[in-house]
Amino acid sequence: MDAKRYIVHIDLDSFFVSVERKFDPTLIGKPVIIGGSKDRGVVSSASYEARAFGIHSAMPTKQALKLCPHAIVVRGTHGRYSEASREVTQIIHDMVPLYQKSSVDEFYIDLTGMDRFYDPYKLATDLRQKVIRETGLPISFGMASGKTIAKMATNQAKPNGQLWIKHGEEKTFLAPLNIRKIPGLGESTCQKLYQYGLEKIGDLQRVNLKFLEATFGKMGLYIYNKANGFDESEVAPHGDRKSISTEHTFESDVKDPRTLENILIAMTEELSGKLRRENKLASCLAIKIRYANFETHTQQQKIAFTAAEHILIPGIKNLLNKAWSRHRPIRLIGVRLSNLCTGSYQINLFEDNEERIRLYQAMDNINFRFGDKTVCRASGMEIGTRTFNPFMAK
Repeated sequence: MDAKRYIVHIDLDSFFVSVERKFDPTLIGKPVIIGGSKDRGVVSSASYEARAFGIHSAMPTKQALKLCPHAIVVRGTHGRYSEASREVTQIIHDMVPLYQKSSVDEFYIDLTGMDRFYDPYKLATDLRQKVIRETGLPISFGMASGKTIAKMATNQAKPNGQLWIKHGEEKTFLAPLNIRKIPGLGESTCQKLYQYGLEKIGDLQRVNLKFLEATFGKMGLYIYNKANGFDESEVAPHGDRKSISTEHTFESDVKDPRTLENILIAMTEELSGKLRRENKLASCLAIKIRYANFETHTQQQKIAFTAAEHILIPGIKNLLNKAWSRHRPIRLIGVRLSNLCTGSYQINLFEDNEERIRLYQAMDNINFRFGDKTVCRASGMEIGTRTFNPFMAK
């Protein structure tokens, strides 16, 4: 007989807001928005006080301020979030045998088998209290027999709470919840289910699998399994990320090719330097552009494994030419390097020389010691100092 599974999902509540409140306690209890500028930015995170006005992440900041004019907008400090995430990760690493870091503020923990020695729920409770005590950050968790229900339990436990869905109680817990609560269910799928009179997960539990498969294809089995609490996916230790990316939102729309190329050069330098520091190579590059009406286009290209910007930059410029309708001003631009693998930069016998290799090594050493963009191409200097955005990494 298989051992009962004990899967814990941990989520730091309003993570970015909570971190900022540690440094500025006057923000406590007030509607706070973490994001870009009031005119051009989007909401990265919002406090519960701000969410009460209908504000949510990815909403344009301008729209959010119409809903809540007295909200406090904080630009955000990426370094603080990375450090806070590292502190929480270390506490979890020291206390549990198997965990998966799924984002900067979210973790899955597998305590299966631990029940022979400890009470899993008490262990999760002790872990949560330790994080609160040592970091001062609010945190919630859900515990269940699978990852999906554990995550849904966490959402029900927020803010700053905990909930255990015991074995055999999964369907009872799920039944009264709206189908929107199922992770991974898109808006169009929900609307289609609503048309069939299926609003609660309990309604889905009474539907035949064949109907769902006939209506939604392969997605039908996914919906059926989630509604009935079937989830055997494993908690996998956090592996190497498969892509690295960054993006920039302009204060005003831009259609000057030189300005766009300069910022692309700066971003590509930043990412390729990080690849070399982490001993990684990329074999796919991509560009993202977003117009003033939020219409977004991406273009990508496979390349030979590399971490050298003198190879990557011409490729990125070429993708810009393919993706951009020249008459349309651009609101946001981004670069992504993906299909990463571990490996040192290999000298290209046809293009490189010893001088170029030494140049890269010297640039990387200086930038590592004194900060990104201490040494960079002249074309990227006018963009200003940029720091790598940890929230875009995957």
